[in-house]
Amino acid sequence: MTEPAASSVPEPESEPVPEPAPGRSPLKGWAAVAAVSLGIFCLITSELLPIGLLTPVGAALGVSDGTAGLMVTVPGLVAGFCAPLVTVGAARLDRRHVLCVLIALMAAANLAAALAPDFAVVLAARLLVGVAVGGFWAIAGGLAVRLVPAHHAGRATALIFGGVPTASVLGVPAGTLLGELGGWRTAFAAVGALGVLTLAALLLLLPALPPAGPVTFPELPALLRRNRGVRAGVIVTFLVVTGQFAAYTFVRPILRDVSGIDAGLVSTLLLGYGLAGVAGNFLAGPRDARRTLLTVSATLTVVLALIALLPGAVAGTTLLLLWGLVYGGVSVSLQRWMLQAAPQAAEAASSLMVAMFNFAIAAGALAGGLAVDGVSVPAAPLTGAALMLSAALTVAVASRRTGARAERMDGAERTAGLTKRARTERVRSRATP
Repeated sequence: MTEPAASSVPEPESEPVPEPAPGRSPLKGWAAVAAVSLGIFCLITSELLPIGLLTPVGAALGVSDGTAGLMVTVPGLVAGFCAPLVTVGAARLDRRHVLCVLIALMAAANLAAALAPDFAVVLAARLLVGVAVGGFWAIAGGLAVRLVPAHHAGRATALIFGGVPTASVLGVPAGTLLGELGGWRTAFAAVGALGVLTLAALLLLLPALPPAGPVTFPELPALLRRNRGVRAGVIVTFLVVTGQFAAYTFVRPILRDVSGIDAGLVSTLLLGYGLAGVAGNFLAGPRDARRTLLTVSATLTVVLALIALLPGAVAGTTLLLLWGLVYGGVSVSLQRWMLQAAPQAAEAASSLMVAMFNFAIAAGALAGGLAVDGVSVPAAPLTGAALMLSAALTVAVASRRTGARAERMDGAERTAGLTKRARTERVRSRATP
């Protein structure tokens, strides 16, 4: 798909991303892609792990569910700031080294959380998780074309971002199950150990990745100011992800209080949610990003409203699985939107999307926490539904403007072509004796 908005506005200049080395084995390239995907999986698991552990962590450390939600809010805020900061600050460093340092930081933070004596120490450890998530995700988003041939870059990008829904399939449910069997500290320690294994995979499988070109701080606001496609993508990211995490951060209390589902079944249901999300990721991969996001936001408006209002385990389970299927297409669609809107400034555009994505995780967790503590548990998914409706309207308006702009451009091109053809015919007629 081509993005008319991207071609109609000037882009901040960026050096072309280098192709993989000609002599590099394709198998090694795909192995490197798999290592980066494992890194994304590990980081997203770490970021979202507290969602399945809010109640046990809150009970053990003496805080409410709403306060425990800060374990999601804090890393989200920090990741939002660190996505552009790390991208610019590490602009001249080998990407392999940067990714390895960030994964090591995440592993250390989770091991520290597992040993934390109180909630303040847990939050400090979660801050470090945010640094790792923001920096790693922003850099990893544009690496596919450097690891595999250009004609495989789309599939490689989908595989890298497949780590996001897979974290919901395996990471969060496994962490929730570990928390139920061995305590929440065991879950954090397991993610820390997984981080160490991921670090080893990155060291073994990633090639040297020298910087493709420096990204500067002035380039980021310039990209937002000049590129309407990027600007619309950032707004949609905020609305969709904030709506998602206003509800999903409190999925455990929602299933317990509204749907009446036993706490022992939550990990199994989250596994089903994640499996549906993986299917949604690959269903959305080859499709038009704007149409996909319009469908996602409109459908989730209905789903989140219903899960807040309909009691019963059957309704809750059905809606949760549909929720996972639909939301599974969000990450890859947002990434494609941004890369298509700014193909010559891919790393800068990716860092803006990742920054807003993580700010939105924090905003959603905070909004949901305020709704739960100030009103009731069902208020969290209702807040998410309102934000999803706003996202659907925003995508619709942006798509309409893009279509109108494309028609004007096509008309201008046709007019220019006819004018040029007329001039050519006049010249030929004059030259004819």
